[in-house]
Formats: sequence, C-alpha cells, structure tokens
Amino acid sequence: MKEILSALKKYIVSTDKMLLLAIMACSTISCIMLYSIAANGLVDKVDYGDFRTQLVASCLGLGVVVVLSVIDYNRIIRLWWLYAPIAVGLVLLTFTSLGYRRAGADDQAWLSIAGFQLQPSELLKLAFILSFSYHVAKDEENMNKFSHMCLLCLHALVPIMLVALQGDYGTAIVFVFIFSAIMLTARIALRYIIAAAIAIPALCIVAWNFLLSEMHKARILVLIHPGTDPLGLEYQQDLGLAALANGGIFGKGLFGTEGYVSVPEMHNDLIFSYIGQVWGLIGALLVLALLTFIVLRTLTNMLKCKNAQGRFICVGTFGMFFAHCLINIGMVLKFMPVIGVPLPFLSAGGTAVVCMYVAVGLVNSTRCHNTRKYRVFYDAEPEE
Repeated sequence: MKEILSALKKYIVSTDKMLLLAIMACSTISCIMLYSIAANGLVDKVDYGDFRTQLVASCLGLGVVVVLSVIDYNRIIRLWWLYAPIAVGLVLLTFTSLGYRRAGADDQAWLSIAGFQLQPSELLKLAFILSFSYHVAKDEENMNKFSHMCLLCLHALVPIMLVALQGDYGTAIVFVFIFSAIMLTARIALRYIIAAAIAIPALCIVAWNFLLSEMHKARILVLIHPGTDPLGLEYQQDLGLAALANGGIFGKGLFGTEGYVSVPEMHNDLIFSYIGQVWGLIGALLVLALLTFIVLRTLTNMLKCKNAQGRFICVGTFGMFFAHCLINIGMVLKFMPVIGVPLPFLSAGGTAVVCMYVAVGLVNSTRCHNTRKYRVFYDAEPEE
C-alpha cells in the first residue's frame, strides 16, 4: 500500500494539473450548455442524449489521459506502423458504402459501424501528430536535403489529400497547421520557408480554380461581400452573431426560451454563440481565457521535453488546438467560412472529444516521462 501511495503521489506531482483542470472546466461547461439547449428545446435535433454522450465521452477521455500519462510516449510513438495504417484505412472506408454524410454537412467523413458513429479523420490527426513527429525527429539532421524534404512533404500530403477528397476542407487546414507548427519548430532551412511563402499564393489560385466546389467558393465570397446572401449561405452565421450579441454583458441565463435566438448548429460548430447568449460577454471571455490557456500550456510543455519526439508531439498538438480555436471562433464571428471545425472540448461530438483528450494525454506523457525511466515508479537521472 505504501508503494502505491508513493507512486500516486509522484504521479500527481509530475502531471500537468493546471492543464487537466482547464480541459475539465471546458468539458463541464460543454455539458451544461448541451443540457440547457436540450431543456430549452432550441434545436429540434438536440435532446438529452447529446448531453449524455458528451458526459460519457468526457469521462472516458479523462480516463484515457491518466492511462496515457503512465505509458512512456517514446514507446507509443514507435508504434506508428500500427496505428497510422489503421487510421488511414478507416478514412478510406468513408469512400465505401460504410461512409455517410451527416445531415447539413458537405463532407462524407463519417462511418456507421454496429450502430456507432465514428469520424475517422479525428483519429488520423492523432496518428499524423505521432507519426510525423517520429519522422521529423529521426530525420532532423538531414531534413534540409531536398530528397528528405520531399519525403516529409509527401508524409503530410497523404492525410491532407484524403480528407480534402472527403470534402472536409476544414480538417485539411488543421493538418496544414500541424505540419507547419512541427516544421517551424524543427531545424528547417530558411530557403524552404521562403519557398513556401512564395508558393502559397500560387497554391491558393490552383485550389480556387481546380479543387474548391462552387459552394465553398460562395462561402468565401460572402465573407468578402457581406449581406449578399442573408437568407442562404450567410443565414447561419448571421444567426450565430445575433445569438452572441443577444447575451449582452451578463447573458440571458441557462433556462428559458423567451427572447432566445435559435441557431441550427448551436450545439456543435456554433456552440460559442450559445455560450455568449446564456452567459454574455463575461462568459464568452471566460471561455476564451480557458482555451487560450490550454493552447499556450500545450506549447509551453514543449520546454520540459528531453528529446525532439516529445517536443514535436507538444507543438503538433498546439497546432491542432490553435487551428480548431481560430477557425471555429472565426466562423462564429464571421471572418472565417463555415467549414465544420469543432471547438475543442466544447462542441458536441463523442469522437472529437475523446480524441482531444487523447492528445492531452500524449502531451502529459511527455511531461511525466522526461527522464530515462518513468519518474512515478523509478528514481532515474534525466536524459542527457
């Protein structure tokens, strides 16, 4: 019993308690919001089942964080050959009869297996963070050789193109953020950064003319020319802005339907608008502060890592969280098009919530395992 208590004490000391408290606070807020939406009957397709799913996913995710924190991330990352093909295979299944398009979505990015709904691209994000971190860490000394740089870019291009072919351009952008964050943290030569900066405008022109559908082009154009389609493409974002403004300074409260603005996706992609409506500017700023802390804390954990693999896992997770927050809140504030990117730990969705917790577990593992042996169970000297 003494050994168990000693191990538990060391675990509590080594784990990132502030990060865990922040994500648990976000999950609590999410469950409260979903319960409120269901109780108020503001969205027809939202009921107490969504609240229960979110609660179960959050509890399961917290357990996953604890388990992953105990496992050495250096062992996890070396298993890329196992989980990366599985994640890619699941995404490929969305192109078969098992894949389906959710109501109101533009992308066929979901699987329905034995009554369970799964979004494989969320798993692919985790697999990419781990496998790409391992690839760059192993190849960092040679990465600026042209052939090696081509292989790294090809590694990133595979998941980006897969999700783009699904029609999920939002997730494709998230992969670009992860790739960019890791590459900029590695020893990439300035010439490649300059080349990328020059190539980006050309790539945007190619994407506009050959990749984007007319619907996606229209969503971008209405941001440049607001008010041109208020009853169509702008309708949901205008409702989101109205809901956000409707809360005023202190909000309208969690329960009661009088004077509330109903937004079709207020439980999911536009949940930030509902937070602003029920808790006002004060509540919205509180949530923004929590998300900012999570994003920055993920990045600063990189400073405690003892090897490149751990640093890249932290910065890759930072890139994912930052992209999700930027794009999602940008959608609500109408400076980003609606591209279906959830707000971390807050938007409804079992797969996304659990995967976000897995990412935090991996970051926490890099913090706990910053010695040659796991500090909770061994007294070891730091790695040189």
